[in-house]
Amino acid sequence: MANHSPKSPPAASADEKHKPQLREKLTAHGPAALSIPELLAIVFNTGTRGESVEQMAQRILNGYGSHGMRDIRDVQQLQRETGLPHTKACMLIACFELGRRLFLEQKRNAGSYIIRSPLDVCAYVSDMRALHKEQLRGLYLNARNAVVHDEVISLGTVTSNLVHPRDVLFPAIIHSAVGVVVVHNHPSGIPDPSEEDIAITAQLAHAASVMQIKLIDHIIIGDEQHPYRSLAEMGLV
Repeated sequence: MANHSPKSPPAASADEKHKPQLREKLTAHGPAALSIPELLAIVFNTGTRGESVEQMAQRILNGYGSHGMRDIRDVQQLQRETGLPHTKACMLIACFELGRRLFLEQKRNAGSYIIRSPLDVCAYVSDMRALHKEQLRGLYLNARNAVVHDEVISLGTVTSNLVHPRDVLFPAIIHSAVGVVVVHNHPSGIPDPSEEDIAITAQLAHAASVMQIKLIDHIIIGDEQHPYRSLAEMGLV
């Protein structure tokens, strides 16, 4: 008599087990909590029939080193040297090229843009006018009022619960800035400050003064008809 008992489901592959764990780790703790092989594993997404994604990531890292990978530009050469499938070789090179360009753009612009007025700020952050969600950015200035660092501090509704003075001021220490301009947008297009905006500004100004860093302005970006509001011009900084 034939045995019709249900078959056991196939065992989950290493990729199926590890990918959700890495993504959960990234989501919960941010990219800094992941090792370079783990970040590469997320980029590659899957391994091959004979190699798990984590094994693949570690093999590439062992072969090139973290510095060597930054200079990879030839897809076919990468395939020959590593045996990576074409799609994964393209993904890896595109990932590092993107990081390289963004880094060079920031490095090239650092110290070259002078801010002397809210209009200068509006010109610098003109891309924020089209955003559909609130974004808080910090522009960190040297003694010449040149932007030495530009950082997105938070995404989503700007509230005192989400914006901590430490997050705003710590980059000023790292980049030896003497002043900071905080900027956020109102997707409604109306840049009038809310009570929460005013409270956050007062909190930041106090914390900055303790650290001997100047909060130069808090600017709210609106639409073309209502370009901005400067809390410094309103006497609130």
